[in-house]
Amino acid sequence: MSYPFPSDVQQLVAEQMAAGGYRSEDDVLRDALRALSEEQEDLHAVRNAIAEWRAGDEGVPLAKAFDAVRTNQKSSRDA
Repeated sequence: MSYPFPSDVQQLVAEQMAAGGYRSEDDVLRDALRALSEEQEDLHAVRNAIAEWRAGDEGVPLAKAFDAVRTNQKSSRDA
């Protein structure tokens, strides 16, 4: 798939490649979309937890919730 990105996006991609973290534009885009997906999943989980809390559910201890987020992030990075 080829897409003509705006110049500011092209510049960001070029900067990421120049920093040495990526070999191709596709790698930058793939990683950016993966990060966006993870962020959306985390936001969804937080919103659900807030909704449950407001509904009077006991929920889970904060430490356990943070552990779950950390585990999710680690497993996503390892994949």
